[in-house]
Amino acid sequence: MDRIKQKQAKRLQRKKHVRKKISGTAERPRLTVYKSNKNLSLQVIDDVKGHTIVSASTLEKDLTAVKVNVEGGAQLGKVIGERMKAAGINTIVFDRNGLMYHGIVKAIAEAARAEGIQF
Repeated sequence: MDRIKQKQAKRLQRKKHVRKKISGTAERPRLTVYKSNKNLSLQVIDDVKGHTIVSASTLEKDLTAVKVNVEGGAQLGKVIGERMKAAGINTIVFDRNGLMYHGIVKAIAEAARAEGIQF
């Protein structure tokens, strides 16, 4: 159990280190990724006003068939990219939330970039 607690503590340390440097504005909001073993959740946040502009999650009725794997991450990244385009958002700051940039997180970012979103 000690190994698991150490792993969680390192992730939180990475998260704090990254969040102290980046912040979302109305012109360039922050896209944050939350990943658990069962679900994925993406939010585009304006930190100045403190509210969510656009979101996508595997808990939504339309996206319940999306699995938590690389292909599912790519599908969710495409959905969030389309929703950002519809909301008029073209540039964002990517917040990987302390997660390593590979696998699902990388698939989300690449799918959003494929929709024309600039990081």
